[in-house]
Amino acid sequence: MRVVVAPDSFKGSVGADAAARALANGWLAHRPADEVRLLPLADGGEGTVDAFAAALPDAERRTVTVPGPDGRAVSAAWLLLPDGTAVLELAQSSGLPLMAAPDPFGAHTYGLGAVARAALDAGATRLVIGLGGSASTDGGTGALRALGLRLRDAQGRDLPLGGAALADLADVDATDLLPAPPGGVQLLVDVTAPLAGPAGAAAVYGPQKGAGSADVALLDGALRWFADLAGGDPDEPGAGAAGGTAYGLATLWGARIVPGATTIAELVGLADALAGTDVLLTGEGRFDETSLTGKVVGSLLDVAAAVDVRVGVAAGQVTGRVPGSVSAAVSLVELAGSVDAALQEPARWLHEAGGLLADRLATLRLN
Repeated sequence: MRVVVAPDSFKGSVGADAAARALANGWLAHRPADEVRLLPLADGGEGTVDAFAAALPDAERRTVTVPGPDGRAVSAAWLLLPDGTAVLELAQSSGLPLMAAPDPFGAHTYGLGAVARAALDAGATRLVIGLGGSASTDGGTGALRALGLRLRDAQGRDLPLGGAALADLADVDATDLLPAPPGGVQLLVDVTAPLAGPAGAAAVYGPQKGAGSADVALLDGALRWFADLAGGDPDEPGAGAAGGTAYGLATLWGARIVPGATTIAELVGLADALAGTDVLLTGEGRFDETSLTGKVVGSLLDVAAAVDVRVGVAAGQVTGRVPGSVSAAVSLVELAGSVDAALQEPARWLHEAGGLLADRLATLRLN
């Protein structure tokens, strides 16, 4: 049998590359003669750079030190592809896990802009930026300020970094903003949230970043005020991604917001990889109804169905009804006996899941 192993990262547990290796090794332990190809994926969040690197061996990995979301220095990797495209990942420069403590008002995306500037200085002619896992709700203004944007209050003073400061914004000055690269900028998102309102960046994702109800109201108002002055389309689906970073980069830098999971799958050649394949193994931390709304696993089910490839899913937890497009699904928590046990040894239980899926899917094939 020919097998493609293409999981997302199991966030907070194991990256997509390591998850793919564990699943593949488990499968091969039960069926050593099968042809197994690894193609770890992402949806624009954590693991985006690694997904591209695994699929595109000619990519050159580079690393730059930039200010993290709380100002402390962090090391962020990015890729330069042979065609001049640079692949960046917000999670590495401005992600929530990089914070010493949550700071819903002051956390910022300046580091992302610094990585983008480094890529442009290195000659990148196109940028692909994964947006996900952000620590801030600053509308992408930190990133844009690293690229030359000036934001001032009514007294002409430069605003502090962070989303709360946008409430005092009086002037948006793009005079010194670096131009976007000639090939454009793509923003990979896994949400359809608008910038503001009850379904927006502050209301939905602010609490995950330490914002209380009063903080959410202040940040939402600040984002609305920023949009009033900057223009653009704050209601565009995905504009609220990464604390509104998608909105800021789309409005002031001409970036294009695209679905992360499907775009990454296309860029790494998933459809070609599935040609003539018998089984697709995929997985994520939690497989539920939200998996079918723009995330990696849901997007893969559509691709696999189109080419009549059976699908096996391994997930930390499997909840709700498993769709008919999934031939077999395995929960790591059920294998391990508890959430804590699964989190302590994710590679072990992914290996077990790979073997179990090999047995189940081979049986289906024979039947």
